[in-house]
Amino acid sequence: MRTRYWLMCVLLLCCFTAKSQQQEHPDTIYKPLISLPKSYLLDNIDLIANMRFAGQNRFVNGTYTGSSFVNEQFRLEIKGKVTDKLYFRFRDRYTRNPETQSVDNISRSTDLAYLRFDPNEHWKIYAGKLCADWGGYEFDANPIDIYEYSDMIEFADNFLSGAGVGYLPNKQHEFTVQLLNSRTKTFHELYDTIPGINEAKFPFAAVANWRGSFWEGKFQTIWSYSIFKEATHQYMNYFAFGNQLQLKGFRLQYDFKLSLENLDRKLIVSGIVHNGPAKQGVRYVTHWVSADVKVSRIVHLAFQGMVDFACWDGNPDPNADKRLRVAWGYVPGVEVYPLKSVNLKVYANMVGRVYRYTDYAKAAFGQTNGDNFRFSVGIVTPLTVL
Repeated sequence: MRTRYWLMCVLLLCCFTAKSQQQEHPDTIYKPLISLPKSYLLDNIDLIANMRFAGQNRFVNGTYTGSSFVNEQFRLEIKGKVTDKLYFRFRDRYTRNPETQSVDNISRSTDLAYLRFDPNEHWKIYAGKLCADWGGYEFDANPIDIYEYSDMIEFADNFLSGAGVGYLPNKQHEFTVQLLNSRTKTFHELYDTIPGINEAKFPFAAVANWRGSFWEGKFQTIWSYSIFKEATHQYMNYFAFGNQLQLKGFRLQYDFKLSLENLDRKLIVSGIVHNGPAKQGVRYVTHWVSADVKVSRIVHLAFQGMVDFACWDGNPDPNADKRLRVAWGYVPGVEVYPLKSVNLKVYANMVGRVYRYTDYAKAAFGQTNGDNFRFSVGIVTPLTVL
């Protein structure tokens, strides 16, 4: 009798286990989306998890304000080849608010969503939400490798919808031209109402870029010029000149960026003045440098530094200082690459910003100097999942 009792318990347990497994994996009875004979298609697709994760210790004006673990970057990227001439790329940022934008009707968290058609080896044509080809090595780098952006990049709309054409006459040079929306939000969402300024019917950005390579790749350039139409008779001219010196065990990059804005697009000067609508006649200048010294295959010493100038050339006071603020940035650190087969680095660095206002900005607008920095230890990887 006891034996029969235990046998019935075992049978019931098996039945419940089978039932729970069926509920846990109900899709196994259906045809898979990619069947085994079609798995060769995955050879033409890359799935990349761009991640930067760190433990941060933060300080403001020399005072410790707290520590936490932070997912600094997570951008999931899918790119691949449809045919020998047609390609696609999609990248979405999970560390940004996914708010659908009113102008291009796509989430602000989506960096890239476009198709590219290559008629031959010298030409490429692409359309969709694109990475604006600003120029400079700071913006050209994978975002997970830039621990702190300069003001010029941080306060710009860098991913815009539009179309572009690229021409590669040889392996040393590439020229691209893009026509894009100038922004992702409407004029009134961004600027509200500005007396005497009317919204343009077609606010556009036209970008021209040249990438050059000299002396077997030891010296390279990414130079660009862009013009934006923000409103009727209101333009922004943006220049970026990126230069890179690559030697054995050493890399040095330097960017110069200049933005001349009839209407304050980055709103930094308007934020300093903090009265009335967006200001007119502003100028931003950035110097950015990055150095990487390869001590060994595993250990690298890295440094990124920047200085940003914010100027109000259109100030109605003719005796006022046109320069309002200088912002310094510095990122010294150590990077360790422990694995040969995986692009993974473990880093420890210090990210600091120093803000210095002119005497005029202090007296006229009540601004005060400040600084902040953080110590971080973390990992960075563009992990190729597929």
